[in-house]
Formats: sequence, C-alpha cells, structure tokens
Amino acid sequence: MPYLTSPVLTAGTLAHRPQPTLATGDGLLLRPWRAADAPAVCEVFQDSVMHQWHARAAGSEEEVADWIGDWHRAWEEEREAHWAVTDADSGSLLGRVALREIRLDDGGAEVAYWTVPAARGRGVAVRATTALTRWALDETGFHRLELLHAVRNEVSCRVASRTGFALEGTKRGAALHPDGWHDMHLHARVRGE
Repeated sequence: MPYLTSPVLTAGTLAHRPQPTLATGDGLLLRPWRAADAPAVCEVFQDSVMHQWHARAAGSEEEVADWIGDWHRAWEEEREAHWAVTDADSGSLLGRVALREIRLDDGGAEVAYWTVPAARGRGVAVRATTALTRWALDETGFHRLELLHAVRNEVSCRVASRTGFALEGTKRGAALHPDGWHDMHLHARVRGE
C-alpha cells in the first residue's frame, strides 16, 4: 500500500556520507567514536551518577569496544548516531551525545547525552546538545527531536530547557532503572523553532 506522504529524510541521508565531526564553536568537538575510547567510556560507566540515571553498565573494556562497534554500524544502518564529545584542544573525552531511535520517514529521533564526572557543571551537555540539534534540524533536515529524562533528574531537565527543548509532558512509569520504574519528562524541538 503506498504512502500518501514522502519521507522527510530519504534512505541514505546519513549512510551515504561519513559521520561528520561537529565543532561547537566554543572549545568542544563532537567526533565519531574510536576504538581507543573504550577505556575512558568503561571508566565513566563505573560512576554512581551513571548508575543512577542509566539502565546499562559496562563490565569491561572489551564490552565497551563492542558498543563502539555497534555505534559505527548504527550510523551505517541509519538507526542511531553517536558522537564522543571532546575538548577541542586536548582531545580529552568529556561526554557523549547521540541521536537514538532515528526514524527517517517522519524525520524524528531522540537526543541522549552524558558527561564524564570531571566535566559536569561546565555546560558540556548544553553545548554538545546545541551543536547536535543545529546539525540535525538545520543542516540535515530532521523535523522533530525528542529528549527524555527521569523526572527526578533535575540536571537533565535544565539541559533540556537551556537547549530549547519544550516540556511536553510526563510519561508515567516509562523507564525501568535498577531502582524501579521512573516517570520520564518528554521534551521536544521541532524544526524552525
């Protein structure tokens, strides 16, 4: 059965080009992940804050190396897009920003991020999310980006607000974390806002 609308983004929009490196313009780079990043990512996932707000743990550097391999395949398959957030001068890892659950037909995706403990409180998540949002909506042609976080995660709520993601509502009991079910705030930005 044919669709009555054309896809917002056609197949190949991402996969037919290399994943770009994005500069924030204020000292950060968003670059594709490298195999050499595995030890640093594994270390971040030992942090108690990561355990509080994420459902995933890293048991070894080899496991993280597999994640990085999957992040590269996800770009090629246009399912997700993951970037390492680094200091533009030193190259040190400061965090991660990603588009998850990419839907080319309706031009949608979910924004996700985290920062390493030493980078928290420095605006890294805000700056990286701003750069990614600009690339996705203005340069690539996504129509809508969503951002979800646990209601109790006030820091992520501030990141969403500071990056222009309007709070649209609460998804009750929407995410299972180690301490039980979490209500999730749903924020979104639409192209042209």
